[in-house]
Amino acid sequence: MTVLASALDIRSDDYAAHRSALLGKLTALDGEHAKALNGGGEKYVQRHRKRGKLLARERIELLLDPDTPFLELSPLAAWGSDYAVGASLVTGIGVVEGVECLITANDPTVRGGASNPWSLKKALRANEIAFANRLPCISLVESGGADLPSQKEIFIPGGGIFRDITRLSAAGIPTVAVVFGNSTAGGAYIPGMSDHVIMVKEKAKVFLGGPPLVKMATGEESDDESLGGAEMHARTSGLADYFAHDEQDAIRQARRVVARLNHRKAYGDPALAEPPKYDPEELLGIVPEDLKVPFDPREVIARIVDGSDFDEFKPLYGSSLVTGWASLHGYPVGILANAQGVLFSEESQKAAQFIQLANQRDIPLLFLHNTTGYMVGKEYEQGGIIKHGSMMINAVSNSRVPHLSVLMGASYGAGHYGMCGRAYDPRFLFAWPSAKSAVMGPQQLAGVLSIVARQSSAAKGLPYDEEADAGLRAMVEQQIETESLPMFLSGRLYDDGVIDPRDTRTVLGICLSAIHTAPYEGARGGFGVFRM
Repeated sequence: MTVLASALDIRSDDYAAHRSALLGKLTALDGEHAKALNGGGEKYVQRHRKRGKLLARERIELLLDPDTPFLELSPLAAWGSDYAVGASLVTGIGVVEGVECLITANDPTVRGGASNPWSLKKALRANEIAFANRLPCISLVESGGADLPSQKEIFIPGGGIFRDITRLSAAGIPTVAVVFGNSTAGGAYIPGMSDHVIMVKEKAKVFLGGPPLVKMATGEESDDESLGGAEMHARTSGLADYFAHDEQDAIRQARRVVARLNHRKAYGDPALAEPPKYDPEELLGIVPEDLKVPFDPREVIARIVDGSDFDEFKPLYGSSLVTGWASLHGYPVGILANAQGVLFSEESQKAAQFIQLANQRDIPLLFLHNTTGYMVGKEYEQGGIIKHGSMMINAVSNSRVPHLSVLMGASYGAGHYGMCGRAYDPRFLFAWPSAKSAVMGPQQLAGVLSIVARQSSAAKGLPYDEEADAGLRAMVEQQIETESLPMFLSGRLYDDGVIDPRDTRTVLGICLSAIHTAPYEGARGGFGVFRM
């Protein structure tokens, strides 16, 4: 039998401590998510409602099929910056008329929906996801354009938004723009370049230059409606394909547009899936708060895969990396999960072979991170850890099957790369609140700096200031600890969201379904040179 047996003792003190620590982190995470949900604050929310308008997430809710999930992406974008959490933009994956779509919605309660540098990064990431997975894009538009004080960070890279819309269309991926309010200046090109455009009567305003700019540039007197109103664009310019009487009508028409797209998934429905044998609630007590303490990733796998059924590959070789085959919501997956944190030569070679096998079989890969990196030391350097670690990274880099990554615990150093970190283009990457990611652990990094400084003083024949060293180490440890936390990293869009561990199976199921909208084929060769 290949059903995993669980050794997790949910009555133990350790389990209770781990669960309590993670629940505390989830409470803090909920508080940060609440900031994004609050938009620009009560004052601006009420002002928006008095104008008879729906909020961004209310528009999305009406757009989606009833009782279907919405996987919000990058909800903590801009966390820790000078901009509002969420970056005045909502993005995510949802089902509209039975079609999985990538949805973006400006939040006009945050500085009129103006785009800042983090909004731009978030929008570009959403376009990447849509393109890789062939998801139709629906843009719910109401934005004042660029946040002008930050234009130096927006103007040059911001052109990528319009490039992406045209490339999506050229690839046969439908694009739909629903304009509820302002879409002016550069923002006018969003409906201008979309395949289908819906505008709301007396609300939509789409023009390259508003009345004041036209007056200054040409001396011409004009008003919003004649210059860029929905009725003008529907009757005269032809920019609007559909004229909506109100927001609800616009959303109804958007749903009808999607219903007529004839957009089909590349793959049929997955096999029927049996739920895991173990309660996902127990995922809260598996990862220790102290990430130096190892945990068995099989306990996680048993609570996310179908029927807790897992065929382990090379279980007696390279035991600090667990590899094997399973299915998740009916989709086949190959899983690589760190066990004891450190990756040795055996684990690296095992991973490279496993990744090649997944490519031979066209099976997506799921990476579950808890690694401090590749092993260091004279014995391991002489044993070839560099070339073996490079072999694993080579395999990850050139693999062509879709990759999914979840950071559960530590994800440090080149181990982050070998386990398909953000730079290696996983289709989706999520983190648990327990995760940390950096070049190395805070104590190790501070210690390295201390050793270098100590050696420098000795080389110059100078006495070493132990008090200053202690202060430096404390400062560096605090800085690295802060910068390795998931909310900090998510704020910079180094992941697609920090998720509740109990939601892992659902989140991965939505992602796997999205992945199977686009055809893919594993590499049958084409890997770089493996240094043996």
